[in-house]
Amino acid sequence: MQSFSIIFDMDGTLFQTDRILEISLEETFEYLRSRDLWGKEVPSPIETYRAIMGVPLPQVWETLLPEHTDEVRMEADRHFLQTLIANIEKGKGALYAGTSEVLAYLKENGVSVYIASNGLQLYLAAIVRCYGLDAWVTETFSIEQIDSLDKADLVRSIIEKYGIEKGAVVGDRLSDIRAAQANGLFAIGCRFDFAREEELAQADIVIDHLRELKTLIHQISLSSPSGRNILGTL
Repeated sequence: MQSFSIIFDMDGTLFQTDRILEISLEETFEYLRSRDLWGKEVPSPIETYRAIMGVPLPQVWETLLPEHTDEVRMEADRHFLQTLIANIEKGKGALYAGTSEVLAYLKENGVSVYIASNGLQLYLAAIVRCYGLDAWVTETFSIEQIDSLDKADLVRSIIEKYGIEKGAVVGDRLSDIRAAQANGLFAIGCRFDFAREEELAQADIVIDHLRELKTLIHQISLSSPSGRNILGTL
């Protein structure tokens, strides 16, 4: 196989964020209730969060706490991060089925693997540490490392650092697809927990399970990311 790289999203692509999302968000809003910063009888906005899953956290809190101050949003952000990490370390999260198998296969076949996520560095480090992802992943990148908070720019920084000439971005949301397209890479959409069909429709190809990459990787490494028509002939 000629030199090829894959840049994975983390949440909703490799890591089943849904396993810890609801409990961590509920704990965070319970904390806000204890500070009289959220109504006692007002439910946590979990469905709103699901709808915007994948955007950087500053945008999350602007959406979930539109009438609160920046100080309150930052406090919620800190508590949420601490809660997420605690739940990861308690083993409440999980990788998607086949993740370790696929990452090992890619490494064995000379594919360089990276992670580009809108998650914060401490959160990503907890997942990598808990599941030993650094055995297969060259480096994990956080949106915190990019001033623009634009995932396309984050992917571009990976390409420039490692001299990537051919590769793919694998993710479940539109930000992943656009990041691939903006950088001349294949956009592989994952029809997983947070995915939306109208967003996946813009990907070059869509998978229902990570194990599909074991077959696809040999085919797309010989093709150009010029759309579904080429991929559809493989």
